[in-house]
Amino acid sequence: MLDGVRGALVQRVSARSNGPLDVTWLDTESPRLPLGRIRLHWEPTSIAGWDVTAHLGLATTEVHLASWPATHDDWPRLIHPTIHEVLGLCAALVFATNALDLSNRLAEI
Repeated sequence: MLDGVRGALVQRVSARSNGPLDVTWLDTESPRLPLGRIRLHWEPTSIAGWDVTAHLGLATTEVHLASWPATHDDWPRLIHPTIHEVLGLCAALVFATNALDLSNRLAEI
């Protein structure tokens, strides 16, 4: 991890299982994660490999999403399915919430 970097914000995840994870570096002063966004953090282990953690931004807090301790060097491929599925679920929840809000507004008219 670079000096002054807190982690990486996942911007996009390819639908292909071997596709890329597009990220943006986050500095140590970065604000709380927005709703439905995922931050990754990785550190080398004392043995070999990497300890990888993911946090998910919710409406009022951040939660620990997953940990992958002592993974091999190809860890982005290992975490890809989890990150892809969670981002898909978050997008579906945002869509459903917006549809419900619209429905409630239309019912008031």
